[in-house]
Amino acid sequence: MATGQVRGGATVREERERFVPRGIATTDFVVARAEGATLWDADGNEVLDFAGGIACQNLGHNPEAVVRAVHEQVDRYLHQCFMVGMYEPYVEVARRLDELWPGKSKTKTLLVSSGAEAVENTVKVARAATGRAGVVVFDRAFHGRTNLTMAMTSKLVYKQGFGPLAPEVYRAPAPYPYRGVSVEDALAGVELLFKQDVATDAVACVVLETVQGEGGFIPMPAQFIRVLKDLCERHGIVYVADEVQSGCGRTGTPWAIEHAGVEPDLIVSGKTLGGGLPLAAVTGRAELMDAPHPGGLGGTFGGNPVSCAAACAVLDELAEADFRRRAEAVGELLRERLDAIASRHDEIGEVRGIGPMLALELSEPSPDRAREITVAARQHGLLLLSCGLYGNVIRLLPPVTATDEELERGLEILDHSFGS
Repeated sequence: MATGQVRGGATVREERERFVPRGIATTDFVVARAEGATLWDADGNEVLDFAGGIACQNLGHNPEAVVRAVHEQVDRYLHQCFMVGMYEPYVEVARRLDELWPGKSKTKTLLVSSGAEAVENTVKVARAATGRAGVVVFDRAFHGRTNLTMAMTSKLVYKQGFGPLAPEVYRAPAPYPYRGVSVEDALAGVELLFKQDVATDAVACVVLETVQGEGGFIPMPAQFIRVLKDLCERHGIVYVADEVQSGCGRTGTPWAIEHAGVEPDLIVSGKTLGGGLPLAAVTGRAELMDAPHPGGLGGTFGGNPVSCAAACAVLDELAEADFRRRAEAVGELLRERLDAIASRHDEIGEVRGIGPMLALELSEPSPDRAREITVAARQHGLLLLSCGLYGNVIRLLPPVTATDEELERGLEILDHSFGS
């Protein structure tokens, strides 16, 4: 294949079947070009992107500042390995993350390549800091596909047949008001877990997605987060906010946990952090982050300098008041239109989310109808994803930088995709 040549979609799909394992679930959409909120497929068709590579494009595709930073860094060097030769971009990402920390603590940051790798490292940090082994996670959680993070993840499809899984992982209920699990129910379940499955003095950390992503875009109520954090403080347990999907401005503020007014001990970030390049981070209180011994943390490509250059541009954008104002406006527009769509279609059971991180849950707990809707939307020019334990939640992840016209057009397609 010649450099710059784009093959037709049919060819790519055919060769995907031949050379790529079936275990990687894909749509049949073949991307050739992307800009802002728009994708063009290999056959020249234009599609609005409300998926964002699963929340990796909160600033849109190819934002000017990110592209410029990448080009400048590429001309300097592509790779060093921070453990062999330190470089400024890594330290700058850590500094910017400290400035955006949702609290008063001094922080330090470890950079890695993926969200799952970051989650694993939060457990390492917590275990080193506490001398304990136990990890508490929650129903509908998604934390990754490595051995430990599979054990931490609740959806069967991500771990079926891949065991035995890592031990010392314990699961508790999380609030799901639409399906009848209240904050009180979830807290009672946490207390029961500590009575019958694991003692509090054996638990290193509690890991909770502030807004459950793959689990169905379910925001964790502020009351639940506050009580859980207080419980952790009383028992010396590290509280980890997994914000790989909900962070980096997805809910309007840099971190979703800011809506609850709680300072976590550690935050996991990723996806949009790298502006489209592989990067994830563990940021947390300095004394916790310093608990592992030298050599206990790291990785060859962790904090790649090109990804770090992109992240610096992303984090600068997230710190701007204009970004937050735009995110708030996008959230209001989406919510108003989604509520209107729900009023016209009885099969929609709930509209939920925070700011511009919103979803529709269909009342029927089956993936079939959601799949029909996302396929119909794609045929009419809108790329959407479903999620949820039952696969019946349609999530919206448009760039916060999308225009009102693009948002309105995408929502019109979504409405039309439900049929009459």
